[in-house]
Amino acid sequence: MTSDTTLTRRGFGLVLGGGLVAAALPAAALNTDQAKALIDKAVGDINAVINSGRSESAMLGQFEQIFAKYADVPTIARSALGVTAKSASAAQMSAFTKAFQVYISRKYGRRFREFIGGRIEVESARPLKSYFEVISTAYLKGESPFEVRWHVTDKGGRSQFFNIIIEGVNMLASERTEIGAMLDKRKGNLDALIADLQKS
Repeated sequence: MTSDTTLTRRGFGLVLGGGLVAAALPAAALNTDQAKALIDKAVGDINAVINSGRSESAMLGQFEQIFAKYADVPTIARSALGVTAKSASAAQMSAFTKAFQVYISRKYGRRFREFIGGRIEVESARPLKSYFEVISTAYLKGESPFEVRWHVTDKGGRSQFFNIIIEGVNMLASERTEIGAMLDKRKGNLDALIADLQKS
């Protein structure tokens, strides 16, 4: 993770990864242009917030809205929970997903002030396996430009991004490691993890 004052490239990828989710597009119409348009819109919203001049508390609320709008939260949350998701009840998964969304938004949203004066530019998109990959470049103060790749699908009936990769760092894998460590500290007690995420 990053310090309070320095945003590393890995941290940037996790922020965006942990914090963003999916706008609706007709599933039947999803193609390369549609996938790129989705990320164009998400990036536009992100750029607007980071340069809005608003307070941190206001930005946190806006970033949670962006996360809920553009990302496949249930898929990301289930991936983060790993094998424990298989034994979790429907009620536990629902509670975890809600807590995870708030947790990710607050956790990474608190670092978004470090993006002030920066921007993300979407460049291209291509089909990749059963989804689309959208390639963008991040420009932050004091850093060389670096690449951010977004994975977009419409399997849930609407177009959403479900993963971000930056310089080989896979957001889904990173979140699974972190949530897994948090669960281990609570001796596998999912309800305890949910309660603690709600307080974070």
